[in-house]
Amino acid sequence: MSELTVAARYAKSIIDLAQEQNLVEPVKTDMELFLHTLKANPELKAVLANPIVSHSKKVKIIEEVFGKKINKVSLAFFTLMVNKSRGEVLYATAGEYVNMYDIKNNIVHASVVSATALSDANQKKMIADIMAATGGTVKLETKVDPALIGGFVLTVGDRQVDTSISSDLHKLKKEFAKRAASN
Repeated sequence: MSELTVAARYAKSIIDLAQEQNLVEPVKTDMELFLHTLKANPELKAVLANPIVSHSKKVKIIEEVFGKKINKVSLAFFTLMVNKSRGEVLYATAGEYVNMYDIKNNIVHASVVSATALSDANQKKMIADIMAATGGTVKLETKVDPALIGGFVLTVGDRQVDTSISSDLHKLKKEFAKRAASN
C-alpha cells in the first residue's frame, strides 16, 4: 500500500476522533505546527522515519519537541503511530489531515506567480473570481518571478492559467521553428 494511502487512512481516523471530541481546529493547528517543524528540521523528519531508532527514543523526542505545544489528542496520536511502527508516515498523515480539513471546510488553495507584485486590488479581484468559480474560501499564495516578463500564472488545484508574456514568446518561438522546418 502506498504511503499516501496509509497516511489518508490514519488522517481520516484522527479527524474522526477530533470531531467526536470537538477538537478539529486545535488538532489542525497541531498538524500544521508538526508539518512546519519537520519541514524546517529535515533531521527530525529523518529520525522519526528511521526504523533503526527505537520507538521509545522517538516518543521521547516527540514529547520534548511538541509535548507542551500541542493538544493531548495529537500527542497521543503521534505516540500511537510511533509505537505501531508508523513513524515514517507521520509527516504524510499530518499533511493529509490538513488536506481533509480543507476539503471538509471548502477551502481552496491557489497560487499566483506574477512578473511584478500584485496590488491589493488585483489580489482581491483574483480571490473573488476564484471564489465565484469554485464556491469555496480561497487561500491565495503570491510569488514574484521577473522571468515571466509580464502577466501571471495562476494555479488552482490541478488547473493552471498562464497569461505570461514569456509563455506567449515560447509559443511564438515554437510556431516559427515549426514553420521554418516545414519550408
